[in-house]
Amino acid sequence: MSKANQFLDEDAVSPVIGVILMVAITVILAAVIAAFVFGMGPPEQAPQASLRASAMEDNSSSMVKIEHQGGDEMILASANTRIVVDGTTATIDDGITSDDDKRFVAGENVYISNQTSGFYLDLTPNGTAVHDIGATGETVNVKFVDVGSGQLIADMDVRF
Repeated sequence: MSKANQFLDEDAVSPVIGVILMVAITVILAAVIAAFVFGMGPPEQAPQASLRASAMEDNSSSMVKIEHQGGDEMILASANTRIVVDGTTATIDDGITSDDDKRFVAGENVYISNQTSGFYLDLTPNGTAVHDIGATGETVNVKFVDVGSGQLIADMDVRF
């Protein structure tokens, strides 16, 4: 054996590289499987809806009328959607019991009134508001928040 060839014994290099590659592939596969098992996929999306809020008077009390102008349907249940009026969470009408009533789709309206117990969302302008939501010249902020994703659906200012 010549002196030049005595340091070129490459028998041990191939198994070491092979083991390193196998460990790397195992780690990558474990990470991908863990992502699927533990739900580390893309975050949940909030409904994309176009909402319009306007001031309204009914039986001498002021309310906010929310119009669904288009986009995804929203589910009007406290487990799905949170409505915040000037920083206070509104109560959704307990009378909204059927699944069809809970769906807020394009072309429909809902109404927010100011009751004794706080702000209240209803399907009809029933005129039972105890207090005005806003007086002439005031601005009221209304937000719709998707509970599942925590994302803001709409942020509207209503001027009375």
